Amino acid sequence: MEFAAVDLITLAAGALVGLTLGLIGAGGSILAVPLLVYVVGVASPHVAIGTGAIAVGANALAGVMLHARARTVKWPCALVFAVAGVAGAFGGARLGKMVDGDLLLGLFGLVMIAVGISMFLRKGAGGNADVHLDRASARALLPSLVGYGFAVGLLSGFFGIGGGFLIVPGLIGATNMPILFAVGSSLVSVSAFGFATASSYALAGLVDWHAAVLLLAGGLFGAALGVALSRRLAARKALLVQIFAGLVIAIGLYVAGQGAMVLL
Repeated sequence: MEFAAVDLITLAAGALVGLTLGLIGAGGSILAVPLLVYVVGVASPHVAIGTGAIAVGANALAGVMLHARARTVKWPCALVFAVAGVAGAFGGARLGKMVDGDLLLGLFGLVMIAVGISMFLRKGAGGNADVHLDRASARALLPSLVGYGFAVGLLSGFFGIGGGFLIVPGLIGATNMPILFAVGSSLVSVSAFGFATASSYALAGLVDWHAAVLLLAGGLFGAALGVALSRRLAARKALLVQIFAGLVIAIGLYVAGQGAMVLL
């Protein structure tokens, strides 16, 4: 494959990553790692995780700014969740680098399957749009936000994923905010988790910087398109999430199968 063709494929992969982040607040690195390994051709799963984390973190940050303009970010809740999650992400990334790359990829596939199933089981877009974190609500909200945040961050760092699929239901479970606000607020944590994981892998020399730049460039376009579609297709978001859940399960089955064959 020619070098220019690889660049175009990497740009397209970045656009897909950014699109899913902007549209449903999730799906960035859970797609980025398989795309980098099986489509772009990054040889090392660890390098794919580190590279994908940089692009996902930056693309999620762009999504945060776009959602903030639409006033769909619950900032106090999002920031507490993110801070707790970053602590977990650093620990998870350190553990992840100790695990064999093929085993990590196989486990990653199993997580994708579990996440896809959980998306099918997710309830509708109800919730309390007025929920907010302040002194009066802190006693009820803080323990859940910190607990969910740390646990999701740990998994995010271990597998090198932004964690949006876990953050969105985590925020809803902790605060009962509507899914539209959970999507916007989740991107604060996705960005924070991505950069925390990326910095750990970058310090270990496990980042392909050329691919990361291309993923980011494609992702910025995809993120803008995804946020625009998110607002226009809000009424059909449940259908979109279910379709994407099917895609995640299918890719997870493939990734888990590939990892199992290598290990066997």
